[in-house]
Amino acid sequence: MNATGMAGHLIRRLHQKSTQVFAARMQAEGIDLTPVQFAALDAIHANPGVDQAQVATLIAYDRATIGGVIDRLEKKSLIRREVSARDRRAREVRLSQAGQEVFDRVLPVVREVQDEILSGLDAGDRALFLRLAADAVRSEPPDA
Repeated sequence: MNATGMAGHLIRRLHQKSTQVFAARMQAEGIDLTPVQFAALDAIHANPGVDQAQVATLIAYDRATIGGVIDRLEKKSLIRREVSARDRRAREVRLSQAGQEVFDRVLPVVREVQDEILSGLDAGDRALFLRLAADAVRSEPPDA
């Protein structure tokens, strides 16, 4: 058996490539943003006033560690966090003006990065890969 041809190994390598390409492009743009932070900004942009726990659900991230992601975004002045009027235990998050500006600036770059990540595939294979990857993620066990 050749481990380097196994799904887990290839997925890990693709994740490394994805992260490296994203980091390089953000650095070139002069923006301090990780892929997870961008995913959180995207979820907050699409759902203003969402609570932290929902952000974790929306981006399939661990609820126990989403607070750190939100903390870093708040320290960068990209989001505002407020106590929910509906549930005093919940914290609602919204993009700040600076967060909206950064989001608008990086969105086209992030779209370009997607082609760079899958640069070894032609357009048809990219579409097939994305469909198959989405199918694989949807088939996760409920506890994953």
